[in-house]
Amino acid sequence: MAAAEVAHQDAWQHATLGFAAVSGSHSHAESVLDSVERFVWSFPEVDVLSVDRYTCAGEGS
Repeated sequence: MAAAEVAHQDAWQHATLGFAAVSGSHSHAESVLDSVERFVWSFPEVDVLSVDRYTCAGEGS
């Protein structure tokens, strides 16, 4: 799991966060990202405006 603030670094009270997971199986990566999403949503003081997911299949997939 990797996390980074990927946009709006200079904006007050506004951030765009990016998360990445690498796994040997698609289902495990999805499970990890589901956990991260639940964690972020668990903070009532955070307003989540949108969630986007992108999948990149490696060679041999």
